[in-house]
Amino acid sequence: MSSNELSGAGNCCEDVHESPDHATDDSQETSSDVSCKEQISSISHGRVNVVVLGDIGHSPRMTYHSLSLAKEGYSVNLFGYSNSKPQEELLSHPNINIIALKQTPKQLNKLPMLLRFVMRVLWQALTLWVSLLAAKRPKTLLLQNPPCVPALPVCWLYCLLFRVRLILDWHNYGYSILALTLGERHPLVSIYKTVEKIFGKLASAGLCVSRAMKDDLKKKWGIKNVTVHYDRPPTRFHPISIEDKHNLFLKLTPQLPCLAGSAPDKTVFTERFADGRVCYFEDRPALLISSTSWTEDEDFSILLRALTAYEQRALSTPTEYPRLIVIVTGKGPLKDYYLEQTRLCAWQMVQLETVWLDPEDYPRLLAAADIGLSLHTSSSGLDLPMKVVDMFGCGLPVIAQYYPTLEELVKPNINGIIFKSWDELADRLMSWFKGFPQSESHQVRCERFHRNLDNFRQLQWHDYWQCNVLPLISQEAAVLPAPLEPQNEADEHQS
Repeated sequence: MSSNELSGAGNCCEDVHESPDHATDDSQETSSDVSCKEQISSISHGRVNVVVLGDIGHSPRMTYHSLSLAKEGYSVNLFGYSNSKPQEELLSHPNINIIALKQTPKQLNKLPMLLRFVMRVLWQALTLWVSLLAAKRPKTLLLQNPPCVPALPVCWLYCLLFRVRLILDWHNYGYSILALTLGERHPLVSIYKTVEKIFGKLASAGLCVSRAMKDDLKKKWGIKNVTVHYDRPPTRFHPISIEDKHNLFLKLTPQLPCLAGSAPDKTVFTERFADGRVCYFEDRPALLISSTSWTEDEDFSILLRALTAYEQRALSTPTEYPRLIVIVTGKGPLKDYYLEQTRLCAWQMVQLETVWLDPEDYPRLLAAADIGLSLHTSSSGLDLPMKVVDMFGCGLPVIAQYYPTLEELVKPNINGIIFKSWDELADRLMSWFKGFPQSESHQVRCERFHRNLDNFRQLQWHDYWQCNVLPLISQEAAVLPAPLEPQNEADEHQS
């Protein structure tokens, strides 16, 4: 079996990560490719509403849906919050109209938790409903889940009244995320789960991010009309040259002083010579990058303990292990807590920095790193970390925390490395960086991973989207959302 088959390049089909037995030579046009082209040639353009009850700038999958729709000639209304700046391509595209939802009033934060939850849901429902009514009517509405409350009931009612197709994109279960904070037995979690189940079954069609999630939706809630649409890297996630890496390090030095070199034409990793050539320092430190949402489903303490173990090993054998610079991107509720823990670590061979990057610089920093790290474990155990897809798109191998669904994306010792505990993570880091960057064994291993990642990158987001999502969007005979009916006892037992 070739590395191309194992790394998930595959054909333009639903099971892009899991179809090694059906992979074909890249030079041949498969029957699925032909079918996709026939479907694409017969599309009828119209208007699509894309709805995410969250920050648009932190919703990459819905951003990519919107850009692909616009690229195919659809007019797109993108509804969401404008907490952070979206990528420039989204802002400048003539076919995309961003409709910013009104933020929840800060005064609600002073209310008791239960009342605050109810008032926030009512506010979000009202503002979303008014925004949908004010916009031009679409043929299709594509909704991200989670969050489903109140977005899913509101969008279902809108689609039912105005005869619009409702397509639900399942990223995870919203109730499982809420349970991380409130506990599985909390009444709000039960209510959330019931709403998610009832209205999820009423959608015209569905997408989801993993085969495991598709199987779980069918087994647990009887939802069958769901297509697996794996995340794939868009074109802006790609490897970059050493010259581009050098320029990026110079640009980011004001934000990240740890990247600074000893002279204007030097960084801690690279040097530009008088003739314009850029070279790495032979004794340069290693660069590890991680992106986190700083939430309960990513235990950052695992990284801190692993880095402490790496520090001890590197101090005892400094000729075998490089100094390690760790850059963590992202924002979230637990960031301040973990940064305080980091300050207590008196490391000499490890330096950890956090940064918030412009959308254009994030993929470049991924491409400039030596290895990526994912601590994502999934509240439901069924979704897949998009950050890993981004890293693969940039040609960056990944060390990822294990959970069963992960192997739909990360193939151990082919495109990534898996760990289950902090001490395993420490071992993986020491194994990867031993002899870095000059040892022959390290270079051979890196070259093998990069070849496999090149194969993964052959099928990018829009090409895959054309075959998987476009046929759902372009259906002329619209299947409208089902009306709400009482749940029968058999359905209740499935939950």
